[in-house]
Amino acid sequence: MSETLNPQHTASSLAASGVPVLPLRRGKVPFGNCTACADNACGGRPNMKTPGPCRCAAPCHGWAAATTEPAVIASPTWTTAWQRAVCVAYHPGGAGLTVVDCDNADAITWARETLPATRTVPTSRGEHWLYLGTMPSANGVRPGVDIKSTMAYARWLGPGTGTLVALPDVVRALTAAKPATPVPVRVPAPAGGGECRHRTPAYLERGIAMAVQRITETSSGVHTAVYRTFLAVLSTHGRCGCLTEDHIARLFTAAQSKGETARHCTDAWTNARTTLGL
Repeated sequence: MSETLNPQHTASSLAASGVPVLPLRRGKVPFGNCTACADNACGGRPNMKTPGPCRCAAPCHGWAAATTEPAVIASPTWTTAWQRAVCVAYHPGGAGLTVVDCDNADAITWARETLPATRTVPTSRGEHWLYLGTMPSANGVRPGVDIKSTMAYARWLGPGTGTLVALPDVVRALTAAKPATPVPVRVPAPAGGGECRHRTPAYLERGIAMAVQRITETSSGVHTAVYRTFLAVLSTHGRCGCLTEDHIARLFTAAQSKGETARHCTDAWTNARTTLGL
């Protein structure tokens, strides 16, 4: 039976083979967060290895909801979602894969001329080229080409044809060659009002400098490292009113230099403030 007729059956089969799955609703997008998780009030799910405080029973938080647990996939909440789903998605990074999404004929021509042959899956407008190995996801790495691996989802369109090969350097270079340009983001500083422990301006400056260094020296688990660093800064400097927008901008710039998006930075900052009750 096709995934359109029975997405839950397709999802269960994929999960049994170690592929984390989630339902997609009309528009081929994940289901929105439930009331308890709206605006990441629950703290969200920073990544698949350390899900964080959220233990929601619904398919919340987009790609981070992807699971291989049969009990979750068959649960009443997820069954209701499957009944409304239009198709099945999966988390490529969670399955140890990277998808090079070629969205048009020109992109496919480029892939055939540039990339090692591997397993391919036809899409409605192009092809998915699948490789063994993971890397950061990125959109628009070249015209008509997106990378879907960690912290992303891809539609399940069938097993495809061809033999999977290891993720080549030429694909990794698509993101490495174009480091993200930091996007200026102004986040209001905490109002303060608490006891100030900063006997000298150097204390605060040293704390911010150490936080920036901690982020820039992170080699793996960047999203989690950014969140924990934000949490540490706010726990020390977030209640007295000394933290300024310029300090926050320095932290965001450091995070974006490691590949974080402006949205991820804002979400991590908001989650840290929520956790600390700021």
